[in-house]
Amino acid sequence: MTALGKLFRTTTFKLTLVYLTVFALFAGFLLGYFALNTRRLIDEQITDTVNAEITGLAEQYRLGGISRLVFVVNARSRRPGSSLYLVTTFKGQPLAGNVTALEPGVLDNPGWTETTYRRLDETEGPDHPEHHALVRVFKLPGDFRLLVGRDLEERERLYRIVLSAGRWSVAIVIVLGLAGGLFVTRRVLRRVDAMTETTRTIMAGDLGERLPIAGSGDEIDRLAENLNQMLERIESLMRGLKEVSDNIAHDLKTPLTRLRNRAEQALRTAKGEGDYRSALERTIEESDALISTFNALLMIARAESGQVRDDMKDFDASEIARDVGELYEPLAEEKGLSLRVEADAPAPVRGNRELVSQALANLVDNAIKYAAPAEQAANGAPAEIVVRALGAGERILLSVADHGPGIPAADRARAVERFVRLERSRSQPGSGLGLSLAAAVARLHGGELMLEDNAPGLKSIIALPRGGPVQTAG
Repeated sequence: MTALGKLFRTTTFKLTLVYLTVFALFAGFLLGYFALNTRRLIDEQITDTVNAEITGLAEQYRLGGISRLVFVVNARSRRPGSSLYLVTTFKGQPLAGNVTALEPGVLDNPGWTETTYRRLDETEGPDHPEHHALVRVFKLPGDFRLLVGRDLEERERLYRIVLSAGRWSVAIVIVLGLAGGLFVTRRVLRRVDAMTETTRTIMAGDLGERLPIAGSGDEIDRLAENLNQMLERIESLMRGLKEVSDNIAHDLKTPLTRLRNRAEQALRTAKGEGDYRSALERTIEESDALISTFNALLMIARAESGQVRDDMKDFDASEIARDVGELYEPLAEEKGLSLRVEADAPAPVRGNRELVSQALANLVDNAIKYAAPAEQAANGAPAEIVVRALGAGERILLSVADHGPGIPAADRARAVERFVRLERSRSQPGSGLGLSLAAAVARLHGGELMLEDNAPGLKSIIALPRGGPVQTAG
């Protein structure tokens, strides 16, 4: 397709043609209406003037008879201008005036007539063509005829001027409109072509490319900005997918390899039922860890897909905090930690109770896993974990605070990604999905997961929108 053909096929050019056609029709209608009204106004002025003159001449006839009327008409006929006068007998013989060669039957029909004529001082020939006039014939007593009119050359000349101006105006509008449409279309097409080239580069695999923005703030810029945000999200997801794939290779492939090796070793070296039982127990333990990892992945997928939004109910987040604290208190004590729950006031939330409970449990589990026990606590920090549920304006905050090593501020954004474990040795149990699940659950409920410094340690906060009053069983 040629460049001009591509230009003509653009939506911008087609819209320009539509607007240009509508505007040209409107301009033509407006000029035509003006021309017709101008003509009508001139006709009204002529009729008013002629009527006034006929009234005056009829009065002259009444006062002085035909001789006085002839005198007055002859005097007026000699004046320069477009006025026409004629006085005839009942047989049509002219007595006075400046008009001749009228169309047949004009003098026999009293009233208004548009007719051709020739002035009395003009002769027939190409140098003196016939004129057009608007005349009124008035019958006087004695069956005399009085004709008064105006030449229409001035009206026709003005009408032609208006029509000519209208035609030129419409032509100029069309030419300028087409030129402007081509200019605008070419600009838009250049921007669209630039965006098209960028999208081809992106489709070729370069996700770092972004659509160009002109900075004008128009609809194309707004579209490009939204698409760039979408591309940033896609790039982030692809980068996350690569990291997830790398981490899965380590976190899932390694346990599966251990399972196979242990089974193979048991088959090769086991000497009795006790050895087989020990191998099976270790296999079950590894399998449970793998199942927990897959369950966490499925739960994150459910939260991010929004499938559980239909199961939203009103519940008290303080009850969840107390239940989770009661569940993990023995595990904390086993590690030499004190777990304290502060959730006395109601904390109404509307959401999925199971997911919120799992998210809070993940935060408590992380705190127990990484918090230092009493004998290892540094800087005199208490070896305790505090779980809180409290209201903060229009939000409910579920927080877990510990005095462990914490997370550096530079790593907090990355810590909520899937399979990310800041402990590079990976000696601690887990899959790196706890914070990712908590963040997904918070987003599902219209909230957010915040990681803050607990000086020392980490404070993890799930901020959720406040719900309505929770109905309690009486």
